[in-house]
Amino acid sequence: MTENQSPDTGIEVRLNGEPHQLAVDCTVSALVKSLAVEPTAVAVEINRTIVARSLHKTTVIEPGDHIEVVTIVGGG
Repeated sequence: MTENQSPDTGIEVRLNGEPHQLAVDCTVSALVKSLAVEPTAVAVEINRTIVARSLHKTTVIEPGDHIEVVTIVGGG
């Protein structure tokens, strides 16, 4: 168990600059589904690396990760 992991609460990460608790083995897909955003209209970055949408279901978030979830807005 790492310093950012607790058996009771899961793991701690930084989500959009704020501390956030997630379940152990949480995937990017599960995180996005838990947020009030349209999954097809977001970009996700973990530790300054963009996660391709095709990898959201298989990318597991690790304790201490810095995650940015950005919504994409279209218009003219």
